[in-house]
Amino acid sequence: MDMNEIVKLGAKAFMDSKNSGDAGSNLDIGTITSALSELFGGEGGFDISSLTGLLQGGGMGDMLQSWMGSGDNQEISTDQISNLLGSDKISSFASKLGLSEDDALGGLQDAVPKMLENASSAGALLDSVGGLGGAMSFAKNLFGK
Repeated sequence: MDMNEIVKLGAKAFMDSKNSGDAGSNLDIGTITSALSELFGGEGGFDISSLTGLLQGGGMGDMLQSWMGSGDNQEISTDQISNLLGSDKISSFASKLGLSEDDALGGLQDAVPKMLENASSAGALLDSVGGLGGAMSFAKNLFGK
């Protein structure tokens, strides 16, 4: 599955989110996909390694592993997403979508696990970076710790 498909699945989860509010029903997949790509991307768009690095660096390695492996997915709270990304990024993301920050966080609560779950093919993405240890090493290099 390519990165564009992964982001589109995240956008669909965002749209379907019960937390995205009434304004979410006026959004289209393209707008959400673009905003998600910018939120979790570099210059070339959505970057899965950037997102996994953020989660690892934010102390959410067990949660990340639950999404990328087989088995039950741990839930992420809106507070955890807000702490992970920071209020400036959340505010900008919400503004692009014409949503309140709370509604944007609610949508991200569904979209983030969905993107990583679909990117991993039951753990294949985590395996491709050398398992959890490899992801931790990547995060340390990313954050210079």
